[in-house]
Amino acid sequence: MKQFENKEIFSYFKIKNTKQRNVVLDILKKAEYPLTSKEIFFRAKNMDDSINFSTIYRILNVFESKGIVVKLNIMNSDEAVFELKTVGHKHYLICLKCKKMIPIEGCPLGDYEKFIENTTDFDIMGHHLEIFGYCSECKGDKKGDGVNEGKN
Repeated sequence: MKQFENKEIFSYFKIKNTKQRNVVLDILKKAEYPLTSKEIFFRAKNMDDSINFSTIYRILNVFESKGIVVKLNIMNSDEAVFELKTVGHKHYLICLKCKKMIPIEGCPLGDYEKFIENTTDFDIMGHHLEIFGYCSECKGDKKGDGVNEGKN
């Protein structure tokens, strides 16, 4: 997919082109995985010391409302994560211990979506898949994740 310039993106979505919006968009373009607003803030602070957290939060809300970013709410986490919206979509394996997000190549639900549409007469407009478990670094130490607490 063609990498669009920030000014083209802002023009297309009719958003004012500001220094802070460019910083946030650049961070999201370079991110290898979805980021929390705090992670975006700390990265932005390294690029522009005058930026504050409320500005990051407002920018992310504007980007989400315009369809530039996707906001994902992760199970067992108080924070949402953000990623650039792409032509396709991504699914993730999410570690319950360290919260690492590992993208899954391809979409395993395409054929299943067609089956559901055909058997239910439901027009599916999209889906979201997250698979939770333990990454290779955390699977030996599953204590403290809140998922298995209270179970014998």
